[in-house]
Amino acid sequence: MEKRALLAVALAFAIFFLYQYFFIKPEPPKVQKQNKAEEKEKPATVEPSASTITTPETKRTSSEGKEIRVETELYSAVFTTQGATLKHYELKQYKDKEGKNVVLLKSPCLEPPLSIGSKDDFNLSDANFNVSASGGGKDIKLNKNVNSGSLIFEYADSGFSVKRLYTFHNDNYTIDIKDEVSGLPDYWITIGTDFGIYDNKDTSTHIGPVLLKETDRLEFNAKKLNEVRSYKEGLKWIAQEDKYFFAGLVPLTNMEEAKVWKLKDSPIAAFKGRPGINNFILYAGPKEYDRLKALNVGLEHIVDFGFFSVIAVPLFWLLKFFYKFIGNYGWAIVLLTIIIRIPFIPLVNKSQKSMKKMQELQPRMAEVREKYKKDPQRMQKEVMELYKKHKVNPVGGCLPMLLQIPVFFALYKILMIAIELRGTPFMLWIKDLSAPDTLFGHIPSGVPLIGGFAVGPLPIVMGITMLIQQKMTPTSMDPTQNKMMMLMPIVFTFLFLNFASGLVLYWLMNNIFSITQQFYANRKLAKEAAQTS
Repeated sequence: MEKRALLAVALAFAIFFLYQYFFIKPEPPKVQKQNKAEEKEKPATVEPSASTITTPETKRTSSEGKEIRVETELYSAVFTTQGATLKHYELKQYKDKEGKNVVLLKSPCLEPPLSIGSKDDFNLSDANFNVSASGGGKDIKLNKNVNSGSLIFEYADSGFSVKRLYTFHNDNYTIDIKDEVSGLPDYWITIGTDFGIYDNKDTSTHIGPVLLKETDRLEFNAKKLNEVRSYKEGLKWIAQEDKYFFAGLVPLTNMEEAKVWKLKDSPIAAFKGRPGINNFILYAGPKEYDRLKALNVGLEHIVDFGFFSVIAVPLFWLLKFFYKFIGNYGWAIVLLTIIIRIPFIPLVNKSQKSMKKMQELQPRMAEVREKYKKDPQRMQKEVMELYKKHKVNPVGGCLPMLLQIPVFFALYKILMIAIELRGTPFMLWIKDLSAPDTLFGHIPSGVPLIGGFAVGPLPIVMGITMLIQQKMTPTSMDPTQNKMMMLMPIVFTFLFLNFASGLVLYWLMNNIFSITQQFYANRKLAKEAAQTS
């Protein structure tokens, strides 16, 4: 089989395995017994373990504490005096499928966000803090006229004290945190369990804890997190994430250590610092790359553009640039597809010419192989002489495809994870470029392998264009190999059924561009052949 065919098959299998990795839901992790997790779910008094702070039992209480609501134009949050932690957090500018606000934290949770304590037990999450709010009111409501506000939580017991200051801003998702801690042997703070995760069923991207160490983004899979992972030096932030949203904690004070482990069935991440004054930035909201980059604290790395990020980032910028002028991300994708194909036009033309010559040489090559089939070295020499005589590059047809693969995977990541495409319509029946085309519904779940797949016209039209392109493209394969390659459009069509409509649109437009280019190339080659005959 020629190299071009092998590459096409390899690409098909690559996409197939990507599909299995991104779309097949993993089995839920087995429940493991964790004494501490079970104890925190009980309303009864908890006896301090050897690793907790020895304090009077009056610190422990079954009361849920007082609630303080913070309202901005971007989010609504509920804090509690029990542990000075978050209890509820929802976004006002992002909606779920039912039109309700996206909720990034629901109460109760196994370990509340921003819990603090000693020896990573976060035992102060049960303590009732005294609270005071800016402006003298209990709740805080910010708007264009009142752009910031603050909450102060204080707790003191024999030998130690904690004071926490929250500062809120109306125009962004960041919350400034300042902790003043004294009298504790060490100091731990956690992002909590599940905070920042809106959709834990979408397995197309990573869900759960992530940590940035220097410039390395470290992801943690709950199913594989069977031991405590510890990291020191170069710690930038810890977070909990899903496909489009996250909650991240950025230390502005040096942290000695970061740990990630599993609390019962829920993965959790925490920082260890020294008692004293510790400052943080909490961000809980959408993965808007430009907004995150503007914060200048490295949070833009939460948007994972993958291995080809060096290509993906400028392409993403270009996509948004086109959107500013067109006002429709679907047409921006169409325009981007055309723009990124332009540099490949000379290479593709040369490739098509090379493949046409290879096709014409096929009978002569078959004769050489038959004549020297018992002498492989002589056969190889004669074949190379044919290539040299007719000025044919045997790998010329592969080069444009090889160069386009990084661009494809870069765009794949962009169109799969960009929150800008979430809920964005294109035209006609395509109402969400981040979701599969479901105009015709879904394949019955009982059908093997493809049961439950979405079905819509966009992937089907894409498959038809692949078939047309394959029919038009010159090939030097034998009939058997050619028939096998004709299955590729069918395989790709089924794989793309569950892909985001934006990605399918890109592939469709890429095919249409290739068909147009192939049409003119074939006509030009036919004219040249007629002139020489």
